[in-house]
Amino acid sequence: MGTGRLGAPMEHHGRAAATSDSSAREPAPRGPDGRRREPLRRRASSASAPAVGASALADSVRRERPGSYSGATSVSRQRVESLRKKRPLFPWFGLDIGGTLVKLVYFEPKDITAEEEEEEVESLKSIRKYLTSNVAYGSTGIRDVHLELKDLTLCGRKALNGVFRKADVRVLAAPATCPQIGDLQLCKLDELDCLVKGILYIDSVGFNGRSQCYYFENPADSEKCQKLPFDLKNPYPLLLVNIGSGVSILAVYSKDNYKRVTGTSLGGGTFFGLCCLLTGCTTFEEALEMASRGDSTKVDKLVRDIYGGDYERFGLPGWAVASSFGNMMSKEKREAVSKEDLARATLITITNNIGSIARMCALNENINQVIFVGNFLRINTIAMRLLAYALDYWSKGQLKALFSEHEGYFGAVGALLELLKIP
Repeated sequence: MGTGRLGAPMEHHGRAAATSDSSAREPAPRGPDGRRREPLRRRASSASAPAVGASALADSVRRERPGSYSGATSVSRQRVESLRKKRPLFPWFGLDIGGTLVKLVYFEPKDITAEEEEEEVESLKSIRKYLTSNVAYGSTGIRDVHLELKDLTLCGRKALNGVFRKADVRVLAAPATCPQIGDLQLCKLDELDCLVKGILYIDSVGFNGRSQCYYFENPADSEKCQKLPFDLKNPYPLLLVNIGSGVSILAVYSKDNYKRVTGTSLGGGTFFGLCCLLTGCTTFEEALEMASRGDSTKVDKLVRDIYGGDYERFGLPGWAVASSFGNMMSKEKREAVSKEDLARATLITITNNIGSIARMCALNENINQVIFVGNFLRINTIAMRLLAYALDYWSKGQLKALFSEHEGYFGAVGALLELLKIP
């Protein structure tokens, strides 16, 4: 897996991602031992420029600060310079280029020195200034200020860690197949390795004093539904359901032991694409807003529409969907539905399918902790409550649907950690 100033995992049908400058002191990408890295066994993401471990980096930084040298603790300037050359230069990025969205996390120390600023190449100085000076990027980019992690420490450096979301990938999609973009060297990292590493790390540091993980109590009751914290202190085994443009489902048995159980092509990209076709909406937010006002029972055929009520013999309640969009076979019913009804039915169709597959995987793998992540869940309380209720109902309380505050950023976080060689 590559490392460098900018690390980035690629999602399904992924594009490459970016990192350090091609004019660095050493050709990139190389490993800490100075050898060129060979192609990895799986697709994924990127970075470049060699990095060192947290302790060595912290030691280097401590010794370089003004006034930090003393007779008993000083080392040779040559040793310091050697360590400096091995660590990635600031700023530190993690980038995840997906099929629909680009996710970026960014870390910069509060105590960055003038010397460290001088080390930055001009293009990265411009990137840093642009990211930190804005809360919106173009017409579609969003900086998720509410997700910033305060006083996070990485490699011995304390910083304000900003989390960003970039919604328009068209600028990066074309050049991502090239070895570099401008003077930024590209190097791939494994998507799923970054995902697992990112979620475990973020859960371990929490969310500014709060739990990162949560669940819904009484998800089917709008008045009684509560979002409650969940302590993921014993995470293994864990079923990790990553809902992006498509869906990947992983069984995680330890930090370094996981497998991709299965997936489905019907994910967030499917929901948004179908809504664009059926309703004429142009943004994900617009599609969700329409879905919140729709009635899916006008579009879907329910069990009670077929049996007149519950199908008690097999435990099927009358409200369960028997056929998604089944009512649309009737011309009369097609003419009676609204765009909002179609958006709601589309959301429920996609969500029910994901929940059903996740439940079967959990049963097959004998796992009772299921955590749903990915940008499909961004501002999507309807889908989260549907997943929570479905898993609880169909498993008779044996499965609990869990969610995470930084839903779609874990791949980018994992890329940043790989850049810094944080295990």
